[in-house]
Amino acid sequence: MSEPLPGRLGDVVVDGDLPARDSIPVVFDELDYQLACQAYLWALPLVSYAQWKTQHYDVFGATGSDLVRYLSYRDRLGLITANATTPYILNFFDLSESGPLVIELPAGPTAGGVSDFWQREVGAMGEMGPDRGKGGKYVILGPGVEAPEDLTDDYRTLQSSGVNIMFGFRTLDPDPTRADALVHAVRIYPFAERDDPAPTRIVSPDGRAWTGDQPRGLDYWRRLHEIYQSEVVDERDRFYLAMLRQLGIEKGRPFEPSERLIRILEQGAAAGELMAQANTFAKRFAQGAYWPDRAWEQAIVLDNSAQRGEGYDELLERASWFYEAVSFSEAMKSTTPGVGQAYLGAYTDGNGDWLAGERDYTLHVPADVPAKLFWSATVYDVTTRCLIDNPQQRGDRGSRDADLITNDDGSVDLYFGPEAPSAGETNWVQTIPGQHWFSYFRLYGPLEPYFSRSWKLGDIVPA
Repeated sequence: MSEPLPGRLGDVVVDGDLPARDSIPVVFDELDYQLACQAYLWALPLVSYAQWKTQHYDVFGATGSDLVRYLSYRDRLGLITANATTPYILNFFDLSESGPLVIELPAGPTAGGVSDFWQREVGAMGEMGPDRGKGGKYVILGPGVEAPEDLTDDYRTLQSSGVNIMFGFRTLDPDPTRADALVHAVRIYPFAERDDPAPTRIVSPDGRAWTGDQPRGLDYWRRLHEIYQSEVVDERDRFYLAMLRQLGIEKGRPFEPSERLIRILEQGAAAGELMAQANTFAKRFAQGAYWPDRAWEQAIVLDNSAQRGEGYDELLERASWFYEAVSFSEAMKSTTPGVGQAYLGAYTDGNGDWLAGERDYTLHVPADVPAKLFWSATVYDVTTRCLIDNPQQRGDRGSRDADLITNDDGSVDLYFGPEAPSAGETNWVQTIPGQHWFSYFRLYGPLEPYFSRSWKLGDIVPA
């Protein structure tokens, strides 16, 4: 082997056809580092929900009988790519502790459902579910768990693909009084306690600092080890379990990495996140730009909730979406006019440069936005992927803003930058110098001109 070895293996001394004996540790360090990088990308959705659950239980004081409601802008600052328009109501539950879990959903305009901790949809509820907004009682069953013998016909059953689940929904009624009544009518309790269930409290973040993005460094692996103790892993993931085992993460054993492993795991988390950023903000998936001459892309690159492509599983697609966002439902990638949502992402300006907080930009939104319900443009911090924490404490502008200034032809011009533009503050979102950002343009109830691409959104362009 006469050619020098590449990259991190450059320090390996070769003895004829083999690495020298005293270079073997260098080779194994590189092997374990590469395993850590791949395990990081694989575990992103699992660690994301596990981290978020700790915030509900440890920071907000929620329990398995409660729901957390994100109402104010401040409440949502730790929530990855939250919309700033409609409230979120959700919590996380361990079916191994609760057994079959009952969710009572009232009739009314809500959209939500249940997903496992790999963020695969277990079932939709509300207007996108089988109840079509009429409400009803659901029983969530863990993997391999049969329905209780005394289950009556007025329950719908959902079989979860994981032990840990998230139940969440959004109220779509713009009237805050009616929306509040819907939230307080939801009930969650173990089926075994149906005759005398504990009340379902509505918990608020109440201004407390929190973070739902995946932790960095060794904390990423601590969170993964913690959730792995109770969660089932699919047969398709057994090779990744072998990687975790090599990295000191096993079921039923404490996580006690050596100094060597700590160093490798910290390096692997840092490199893994760098790979996740490139995989997210410079997507190289086949779907490309939504319009050939625009920078806007479909933010969601997953084909379906099962995260399965034709002949392969969507490892990198899953890593892309769940690094920049949380949760997925079929409704979020609707192809039916007037139903569900559409998500467009802009990670660069129209010239292909990263969006910079110290620069001024404009976005022209043509008239007749093809959204049955409403549209919004939102600014997110690339580091946290959360709503921008600006002095303005406002991260979006959209059609539900009563004060939005509309041009004579029905179009709208939006402004992004560190200082208010000469046009005033109404259509402006403040950015932070020194921080890169990206944007989502959401259409709720996208209509045919969106799907046919006959309506075309402008790029975010330097002012």
